[in-house]
Amino acid sequence: MSKYRIYIDETGNPDLKSSNNDNHRFLSLTGGIIKLDYVDNFLHDDMENLKKRFFNYHTDNPIIFHRKEMLNCINDFTILKDNRIKAQFNQELLNKLKNWEYTVITVLIDKREHNETYKVWKYDPYHYCLSVLLERYLFFLEEMQSNGDVMIESRGGYEDRRLKESFSKIYEKGTDYIHAEKYHNLLTSKQLKVKPKILNITGLQIADLLAHPSRRDILIEFNLKKKKREVFGDKIIDILREKKYYKKFKKIIGYGIKKLP
Repeated sequence: MSKYRIYIDETGNPDLKSSNNDNHRFLSLTGGIIKLDYVDNFLHDDMENLKKRFFNYHTDNPIIFHRKEMLNCINDFTILKDNRIKAQFNQELLNKLKNWEYTVITVLIDKREHNETYKVWKYDPYHYCLSVLLERYLFFLEEMQSNGDVMIESRGGYEDRRLKESFSKIYEKGTDYIHAEKYHNLLTSKQLKVKPKILNITGLQIADLLAHPSRRDILIEFNLKKKKREVFGDKIIDILREKKYYKKFKKIIGYGIKKLP
C-alpha cells in the first residue's frame, strides 16, 4: 500500500479583523497530494534536473522554486529576464506540471462573508479551512484504500505553533462531519510536519507554484474576481481543471475546490 502526503501552502491573511480590506479579504489553503514513493523514485530528481538546465544550481546550494520570485525574475531567477529563456522555461515547467502525478485540493474562505454570516460565533479562518481540507484528504485516502500524513511550510515561531495546535485539535476531536477515529485510522502521524523552505522539499514547491492560480480560479468561479488574462496562470488553471483537481462523483466544486462563507 502506497503512502501519501499532502503538502499545504497558505495564501492570504487568517486575521478576521482584516476582512474588510480587499487585499486581505480571502484566505486559501492549497494541498498537493503525492505518493511518497513517487517523490523518492522520480519526482524529486525530475524537478532538480529541470532546475539544473536553467539556473545556477549546485547541490550544496539548491534552487528553491518560489512563484513570487520567479514571476519577478529576482534572486535565483534573474535569468528569466531574458524573454527567450523565460518562454522556454515556462513551457517546460507547464509540461512538468501537466505530467507529474499529484492531486490538488484548495479551500478558500471569504472572511467578509463569514463575518456577516456569523454575527455571534465565528470560526478561526485558518482552522476552518484546514478542517475542510483535511476532510477531503481523508475522502481521497479512503478511495485509494491508503493512508498518509500532512506537511506544511514553516512560517516560524507563533505561526508554526498555531498550525500545529489547529492540526492537533482536528486529529484529537475530529470535525462536524468526520469522527476522530477516522483521522486516527487514515493518518499515519498525529503530528503536523512543519518544514522550512530551505530544505528543498519537492511537494511544498509544487504547492507553492499552484496555490495562487488555484485561489484565483476559485475567486473567478464564484464571481469574486473579474477575469483578467494571465497567460501563464491561466494555463496552470487549465491543467488543474483538466486533470489535477480532486473529483468526487465527477464533480470538482465542493471537492477539489471549496469556498467557505
